[in-house]
Amino acid sequence: MTVRVCSVHDVPPGEGRAARVGDESVAVFRGEDGSWYAVQATCPHRGGPLADGIVGGRSVICPLHERRFDLATGEPLGHRCPSLRSYRVEVREDEVLLVVS
Repeated sequence: MTVRVCSVHDVPPGEGRAARVGDESVAVFRGEDGSWYAVQATCPHRGGPLADGIVGGRSVICPLHERRFDLATGEPLGHRCPSLRSYRVEVREDEVLLVVS
């Protein structure tokens, strides 16, 4: 099943936006190369808002304590935080969809 989270026009390249999908908060990111990612909205370290983080390549840095995560896998990069929950994203025409299982 897919759920619409936003329009492609809602997220500029290199930025993220928070979205609500059912009971879950997710952070949706658009890479500089046009790729799309979605992960849980809060950092497992101290609950930082990942949608406000710094995006570089395929990673995001939490704006509170600089914890870095791979956006495609949710894996922590260079630290021992738990992994982020990641979601598959599809883009159809101008719609960004989250694949929910």
